[in-house]
Amino acid sequence: MRFDAEAVRREFPILARQVDGTPLHYLDNAASAQMSQAVIDAVTDHEMNHRANVLRGVHRLAEEATQAFEDARFTVAGYINAQRVEEVIFTSGTTAAINLVAHSFGNQFTAGDEIVVSCLEHHSNIVPWQLLRERRGITIKVLPPTADGRLDLTRLDELVGNRCRLIAVTHASNVTGAVTEVAQVVEAARRVGAKVLLDGAQRAPHGPLDIQALGVDFYAFSGHKAFGPNGIGVLWVRWPILETLPPFLGGGEMIRQVTFERTTYADPPHRFEAGTPPIAQAVGMAAALNWIAKLDAEGVQAHLNALTGKLLDGLSALDRKRGLIRLFGPSGLQERLPVVSFTIDGAHPHDICQILDRHGCALRGGHHCAQPLMNHFEISGTTRASLAPYNNEEDIDAMLSGLDDAMTRLL
Repeated sequence: MRFDAEAVRREFPILARQVDGTPLHYLDNAASAQMSQAVIDAVTDHEMNHRANVLRGVHRLAEEATQAFEDARFTVAGYINAQRVEEVIFTSGTTAAINLVAHSFGNQFTAGDEIVVSCLEHHSNIVPWQLLRERRGITIKVLPPTADGRLDLTRLDELVGNRCRLIAVTHASNVTGAVTEVAQVVEAARRVGAKVLLDGAQRAPHGPLDIQALGVDFYAFSGHKAFGPNGIGVLWVRWPILETLPPFLGGGEMIRQVTFERTTYADPPHRFEAGTPPIAQAVGMAAALNWIAKLDAEGVQAHLNALTGKLLDGLSALDRKRGLIRLFGPSGLQERLPVVSFTIDGAHPHDICQILDRHGCALRGGHHCAQPLMNHFEISGTTRASLAPYNNEEDIDAMLSGLDDAMTRLL
């Protein structure tokens, strides 16, 4: 059965709006995806009918809120195929999840221990390790990119030595769209007894995951990129590691008993969820993950491949017509997400995006929180289009028409 993008599109109320009389063409999904009516309804219903704090209350609303919150944890565990639901920690997003690892796991490191990251990383998977370097004296090694924007895995043996404690890399680049060959990374880590963390912020929205098959130790992602609310994220940690980790933040809900002399901590995952958690956001993210899981995965993949191919072909045609367009990332459709970044010589990405906005096209322009990668390519930033199942050919046509207009105006 043919994938029906228009039926999916109708589930997202915001896509019916116009921008100054022009239909909205939302192509900034790698930054934040939109929410379906089902997700909006789930959040609204919770806030209208079940709003209360969780875990300690014994009144009806508190019990309902606690059940909804823990049901959301079960949904996440199922989506990623976690072995135990207790391995799922709710955070405020991918950034908070990685920082949690840098503190709880990273503070066990000693001077001279090594972490390997890659040049493709989002700042959220760079800066926490730099802060750890300041605290613990560790060494950070950097895996370079290939010419087509993938991790250069041929350098793993050179960079992953006996002092390596962790390899922390993106599951899929938010700039080039390249999907990491995780098995090679895990194999390199295991040879020296190191652990593996994946930043899954870009990959998680594209369908359920099998954490067991990936073989990693830490996995982080955000709700707002996975068609869910802002302010919610997930950190998954393999249980034998998680049960040994100390807490990162202290406060309510993460304790067993508190005295002025000594505090004992709750079992995971609550040990790592200090304070009032993002309850309604967790409910909304669960609704979003359920929505993703029900999609025809093969149909979605074929649809997005067709749109990405159309976009790449359109950019190539514009380059033949006008020149000056440079693509960053894989030129084909294999092992990549529908994320396409490019530059136009002589035009700033912000100016391009502002002109595209007049055509109703929402794209992202800038360094995409990946300045080391921009420095590697010797550019200040790119213009990025990122696609979701609700995008259609009209979105691509509008973008290409807008780019033609932008090049006329700016060059």
